[in-house]
Amino acid sequence: MNDRPTRLIVVRHAEPSGGAQSRCHGSLDHGLSTVGRAQARALAQKLRETEIAAVVASPIGRALDTAQEITRHLGLPVVVDDDLRELEFGELEGLRYEEIERTMPALYAQWMTAPTTVTFPGGESFTELRTRARAACTRIRADHAGATVALVTHDGVCRAILADVLKLSPAHTSSASTWATPAWRSSTGLATSR
Repeated sequence: MNDRPTRLIVVRHAEPSGGAQSRCHGSLDHGLSTVGRAQARALAQKLRETEIAAVVASPIGRALDTAQEITRHLGLPVVVDDDLRELEFGELEGLRYEEIERTMPALYAQWMTAPTTVTFPGGESFTELRTRARAACTRIRADHAGATVALVTHDGVCRAILADVLKLSPAHTSSASTWATPAWRSSTGLATSR
């Protein structure tokens, strides 16, 4: 039996291509921008300092491209886990944030004030996302007991995993200012969990 804890390094994908910016994009498949590719390479260099046994990624392009850049530097294959995909925004997929605010003001207001209480029309809720992210982490920990695994995923999934690790209630999981930020964040996120 391995007494070492399993360590998960949770990575938010690098910057996606311009088609994703200022749009609601959960399952929309965008690759990385030129800046995003540079971010992924820099992250891969940093991760070379850590003994990583596996890289597990969302199947969505921006996460998969980030993971492939990491594995290219580590000499590992990418393992795809569908449960690491971003929140399904359903009918909101691809819409600009201003458009959602104008055409669905009540939903938009709820999303901005209490994001974890929203079930997106034709999509899913944060509770559903958190349930599948938890299931993915449980499987990955079991499959890689005592090892370090990089999970390359999305903002919502990162929040769900961290909220679960910190035992946060859904109400304390996110704030409106960061859950659906219209402007692109400038760096890839990285957090670890044991």
